[in-house]
Amino acid sequence: MTTSTPAPLTAARTAQVTRNTAETRITVKLNLDGSGQSRLSTGIGFFDHMLDQIARHGLIDLEIHAEGDLHIDGHHTVEDVGITLGQAVAQAVGDKKGLRRYGHAYVPLDEALSRVVIDFSGRPGLDMNVPFKSGMIGTFDSQLAHEFFHGFANHAFVTLHIDNLKGDNAHHQAETVFKAFARALRMALEIDPRSAGVIPSTKGSL
Repeated sequence: MTTSTPAPLTAARTAQVTRNTAETRITVKLNLDGSGQSRLSTGIGFFDHMLDQIARHGLIDLEIHAEGDLHIDGHHTVEDVGITLGQAVAQAVGDKKGLRRYGHAYVPLDEALSRVVIDFSGRPGLDMNVPFKSGMIGTFDSQLAHEFFHGFANHAFVTLHIDNLKGDNAHHQAETVFKAFARALRMALEIDPRSAGVIPSTKGSL
Protein backbone atom coordinates (compact mmCIF):
# COMPACT_ATOMS: atom_id res chain seq x y z
CA MET A 1 0.00 0.00 0.00
CA THR A 2 1.35 3.41 -0.93
CA THR A 3 0.39 6.79 0.39
CA SER A 4 0.89 10.22 -1.06
CA THR A 5 1.00 13.69 0.40
CA PRO A 6 -1.62 16.05 -1.00
CA ALA A 7 -0.27 18.99 -2.95
CA PRO A 8 -0.63 22.36 -1.24
CA LEU A 9 -3.64 24.40 -2.25
CA THR A 10 -1.42 27.32 -3.20
CA ALA A 11 2.23 27.68 -4.09
CA ALA A 12 4.52 29.30 -1.55
CA ARG A 13 4.16 33.04 -1.78
CA THR A 14 7.68 34.10 -0.93
CA ALA A 15 10.20 36.48 -2.45
CA GLN A 16 13.66 37.90 -1.96
CA VAL A 17 14.71 41.12 -3.69
CA THR A 18 17.98 43.03 -3.47
CA ARG A 19 18.29 46.59 -4.70
CA ASN A 20 21.65 48.34 -4.76
CA THR A 21 22.19 51.94 -5.83
CA ALA A 22 24.80 54.61 -5.17
CA GLU A 23 22.60 55.76 -2.28
CA THR A 24 21.29 52.56 -0.68
CA ARG A 25 21.81 48.81 -0.42
CA ILE A 26 18.62 46.99 0.49
CA THR A 27 17.52 43.37 0.78
CA VAL A 28 13.91 42.36 1.45
CA LYS A 29 12.84 38.78 2.14
CA LEU A 30 9.21 37.93 2.84
CA ASN A 31 6.58 35.24 3.16
CA LEU A 32 3.04 36.52 2.59
CA ASP A 33 1.60 33.53 4.43
CA GLY A 34 3.71 33.89 7.54
CA SER A 35 2.95 34.49 11.21
CA GLY A 36 4.17 38.08 11.58
CA GLN A 37 7.82 37.47 12.42
CA SER A 38 10.30 40.20 11.51
CA ARG A 39 13.99 41.03 11.40
CA LEU A 40 14.47 44.69 10.57
CA SER A 41 17.49 46.92 10.30
CA THR A 42 17.22 50.24 8.45
CA GLY A 43 19.19 52.50 10.76
CA ILE A 44 16.03 54.50 11.57
CA GLY A 45 14.47 53.26 14.80
CA PHE A 46 10.95 54.59 14.33
CA PHE A 47 10.86 53.31 10.74
CA ASP A 48 11.83 49.83 11.96
CA HIS A 49 8.95 50.10 14.45
CA MET A 50 6.51 50.91 11.65
CA LEU A 51 7.78 48.09 9.43
CA ASP A 52 7.27 45.75 12.37
CA GLN A 53 3.61 46.81 12.42
CA ILE A 54 3.30 45.72 8.78
CA ALA A 55 4.74 42.30 9.59
CA ARG A 56 2.78 41.69 12.78
CA HIS A 57 -0.61 42.98 11.71
CA GLY A 58 -0.26 41.80 8.12
CA LEU A 59 0.87 38.31 9.23
CA ILE A 60 3.81 38.62 6.88
CA ASP A 61 7.21 37.18 7.79
CA LEU A 62 9.51 40.04 6.87
CA GLU A 63 13.25 40.58 6.81
CA ILE A 64 14.61 43.94 5.72
CA HIS A 65 18.23 45.01 5.84
CA ALA A 66 19.03 48.49 4.58
CA GLU A 67 22.22 50.51 4.47
CA GLY A 68 21.70 54.06 3.23
CA ASP A 69 23.21 57.52 3.20
CA LEU A 70 21.77 58.47 6.57
CA HIS A 71 24.54 61.02 7.02
CA ILE A 72 22.50 63.08 4.53
CA ASP A 73 19.02 62.20 5.77
CA GLY A 74 16.55 59.29 5.75
CA HIS A 75 14.87 60.09 2.43
CA HIS A 76 16.69 57.66 0.15
CA THR A 77 16.58 54.81 2.67
CA VAL A 78 12.85 55.10 3.39
CA GLU A 79 11.85 55.57 -0.24
CA ASP A 80 14.04 52.71 -1.47
CA VAL A 81 12.74 50.35 1.21
CA GLY A 82 9.23 51.13 -0.06
CA ILE A 83 10.30 50.40 -3.62
CA THR A 84 12.04 47.13 -2.73
CA LEU A 85 9.19 45.94 -0.50
CA GLY A 86 6.75 46.68 -3.33
CA GLN A 87 8.87 44.67 -5.75
CA ALA A 88 9.00 41.76 -3.33
CA VAL A 89 5.23 41.76 -2.77
CA ALA A 90 4.58 41.89 -6.52
CA GLN A 91 6.92 38.94 -7.03
CA ALA A 92 5.36 36.90 -4.24
CA VAL A 93 1.78 37.55 -5.38
CA GLY A 94 2.48 36.21 -8.86
CA ASP A 95 -0.47 36.06 -11.26
CA LYS A 96 -2.97 37.00 -8.50
CA LYS A 97 -5.20 33.98 -9.11
CA GLY A 98 -7.59 33.46 -6.21
CA LEU A 99 -6.61 36.75 -4.60
CA ARG A 100 -9.28 38.70 -2.74
CA ARG A 101 -7.66 41.74 -4.39
CA TYR A 102 -9.35 44.43 -2.27
CA GLY A 103 -8.63 45.23 1.36
CA HIS A 104 -9.61 47.94 3.81
CA ALA A 105 -9.13 48.73 7.48
CA TYR A 106 -9.82 51.35 10.12
CA VAL A 107 -7.39 51.43 13.05
CA PRO A 108 -7.54 53.66 16.16
CA LEU A 109 -4.84 54.50 18.68
CA ASP A 110 -6.06 56.73 21.49
CA GLU A 111 -7.19 59.97 19.80
CA ALA A 112 -5.94 58.99 16.32
CA LEU A 113 -7.92 57.11 13.67
CA SER A 114 -6.81 56.12 10.17
CA ARG A 115 -8.35 54.36 7.20
CA VAL A 116 -6.51 52.50 4.44
CA VAL A 117 -8.00 50.95 1.30
CA ILE A 118 -5.93 48.91 -1.17
CA ASP A 119 -6.60 47.34 -4.56
CA PHE A 120 -4.17 44.98 -6.29
CA SER A 121 -5.35 46.54 -9.53
CA GLY A 122 -2.14 46.46 -11.55
CA ARG A 123 -2.51 50.26 -11.78
CA PRO A 124 -0.13 52.08 -9.42
CA GLY A 125 -1.58 55.03 -7.56
CA LEU A 126 -1.43 56.70 -4.16
CA ASP A 127 -3.87 59.15 -2.61
CA MET A 128 -2.63 60.02 0.88
CA ASN A 129 -4.07 62.59 3.24
CA VAL A 130 -2.24 62.59 6.57
CA PRO A 131 -1.81 66.01 8.23
CA PHE A 132 0.99 65.11 10.62
CA LYS A 133 1.06 67.30 13.72
CA SER A 134 4.85 67.18 13.92
CA GLY A 135 7.61 67.23 11.33
CA MET A 136 9.76 64.72 13.18
CA ILE A 137 8.91 61.53 15.06
CA GLY A 138 12.12 60.63 16.81
CA THR A 139 14.66 60.69 13.99
CA PHE A 140 11.99 59.92 11.38
CA ASP A 141 10.86 62.77 9.13
CA SER A 142 7.07 62.39 8.95
CA GLN A 143 7.08 63.55 5.30
CA LEU A 144 8.88 60.32 4.42
CA ALA A 145 5.80 58.23 5.16
CA HIS A 146 4.43 59.48 1.83
CA GLU A 147 7.67 58.54 0.05
CA PHE A 148 7.53 55.02 1.49
CA PHE A 149 3.94 54.38 0.42
CA HIS A 150 4.50 56.03 -2.97
CA GLY A 151 7.45 53.72 -3.64
CA PHE A 152 5.46 50.71 -2.48
CA ALA A 153 2.36 51.50 -4.57
CA ASN A 154 4.37 52.11 -7.74
CA HIS A 155 6.29 48.84 -7.50
CA ALA A 156 3.63 46.54 -6.03
CA PHE A 157 1.27 47.87 -8.75
CA VAL A 158 -1.51 48.71 -6.30
CA THR A 159 -4.00 51.52 -5.89
CA LEU A 160 -3.66 52.81 -2.34
CA HIS A 161 -5.82 55.31 -0.43
CA ILE A 162 -4.61 56.45 3.00
CA ASP A 163 -6.50 58.87 5.22
CA ASN A 164 -5.81 59.95 8.77
CA LEU A 165 -9.28 60.91 9.98
CA LYS A 166 -8.30 62.14 13.46
CA GLY A 167 -5.13 62.66 15.43
CA ASP A 168 -3.22 65.13 17.58
CA ASN A 169 -0.05 63.10 18.16
CA ALA A 170 2.19 62.40 15.16
CA HIS A 171 3.41 59.09 16.59
CA HIS A 172 -0.19 57.93 16.98
CA GLN A 173 -1.09 59.18 13.49
CA ALA A 174 1.77 57.26 11.88
CA GLU A 175 1.15 54.10 13.86
CA THR A 176 -2.55 53.99 12.93
CA VAL A 177 -1.62 54.50 9.27
CA PHE A 178 0.91 51.67 9.21
CA LYS A 179 -1.33 49.31 11.20
CA ALA A 180 -4.31 50.02 8.97
CA PHE A 181 -2.11 49.48 5.92
CA ALA A 182 -1.02 46.12 7.33
CA ARG A 183 -4.59 44.99 8.00
CA ALA A 184 -5.81 46.13 4.59
CA LEU A 185 -2.86 44.40 2.94
CA ARG A 186 -3.60 41.19 4.84
CA MET A 187 -7.23 41.23 3.66
CA ALA A 188 -6.34 41.91 0.04
CA LEU A 189 -3.67 39.20 -0.04
CA GLU A 190 -5.92 36.46 1.32
CA ILE A 191 -6.81 33.61 -1.01
CA ASP A 192 -10.58 33.43 -1.56
CA PRO A 193 -11.59 29.74 -1.54
CA ARG A 194 -14.66 30.58 -3.64
CA SER A 195 -12.46 31.99 -6.41
CA ALA A 196 -9.59 29.50 -6.38
CA GLY A 197 -7.57 29.70 -9.57
CA VAL A 198 -9.53 32.70 -10.88
CA ILE A 199 -8.03 36.10 -11.56
CA PRO A 200 -10.32 38.63 -9.77
CA SER A 201 -11.03 40.85 -12.76
CA THR A 202 -13.60 40.91 -15.57
CA LYS A 203 -10.67 41.65 -17.91
CA GLY A 204 -9.09 38.31 -17.08
CA SER A 205 -5.78 39.88 -16.04
CA LEU A 206 -4.41 42.28 -13.46
